[in-house]
Amino acid sequence: MPKTGVLIETENGGVKAINYGLLTAAMGNKENEVIAFITQNDAAEAKDDLAAYGVSKVVQLKVGSGDINSSPDLCARALAAAVEEFELDHIAGLATAPGRDIFGRLGAILDVPLVSDIQSIDYGAETAVKSHFSGKTMATVKLEGSPVVFTVRPNAVDPVENPVDAETAEFNADVADGPKVTVKEVKASQQDKMELTEAPVIITGGRPIGAPDNYKMLDECAEVLGAAVGASRASVDAGFAPHSMQVGQTGKTVSPNLYIACGVSGAVQHFAGMKTSKVIVAINNDKDAPIFEKCDYGIIGDMFEVVPVLTEVLKASEEK
Repeated sequence: MPKTGVLIETENGGVKAINYGLLTAAMGNKENEVIAFITQNDAAEAKDDLAAYGVSKVVQLKVGSGDINSSPDLCARALAAAVEEFELDHIAGLATAPGRDIFGRLGAILDVPLVSDIQSIDYGAETAVKSHFSGKTMATVKLEGSPVVFTVRPNAVDPVENPVDAETAEFNADVADGPKVTVKEVKASQQDKMELTEAPVIITGGRPIGAPDNYKMLDECAEVLGAAVGASRASVDAGFAPHSMQVGQTGKTVSPNLYIACGVSGAVQHFAGMKTSKVIVAINNDKDAPIFEKCDYGIIGDMFEVVPVLTEVLKASEEK
């Protein structure tokens, strides 16, 4: 049975939920044995969570000297050693900021192509599907190299539980040289808010939001939904929101389960960044807005009237 290794990302002492879709992609149609590599948390503590999604072995990945969690190049070299040690046919990670950093280095170390930010994979046909040109087109690319190295867009693959019995192990990679790059500090612009690219639900405000303070209305709705708050380019250009909140061709590309667009016209540049959302809901007082041709559900109305009502209904439902 082919073996697929997966680098697990953790946060606040737990396994990030976005890993579970990645594990489903790694498993394929249950044709692959999945081995998870974890660096920040204890493998034994993560075992049950990962085994529920098909992981047969959870490996604590370490290096002989240096801090693997503060150096992307140490982590990449350790993963390269793990590929050989565990005879992996594929090695996968998340297309997040740390994932892109580590797997770009890993592809270079192994001297194989990296297929980044894919949305699906077919192991039998040895192909993967990903977006090109800021989401304007979808491409089916041939997977080459041994092992196959790829990253998966967060939330692109629906997680499917496949409980198995898992074991734990430890692998201390023999990395001769010290770290070439060390991350000293990570400064987040919005430490109390969910990262857009990882959020399962996103509520976005367009230029009609009118002022930075009006985003508080979306924050209140997002808190009930467990969502992140985004912004259109027009809203960012108007100074109502920082660029870190921007969704679209020149902002962030997202694939949430639910995307709520408030006062967003639906221009192609914005749609390119959120077209892979599972369900799109549009709230706009312009019945001719292009967003209504692209959404699953549309509400013709003033977002300043609709969103507060939605928030109250959600709160009431939550209380029940």
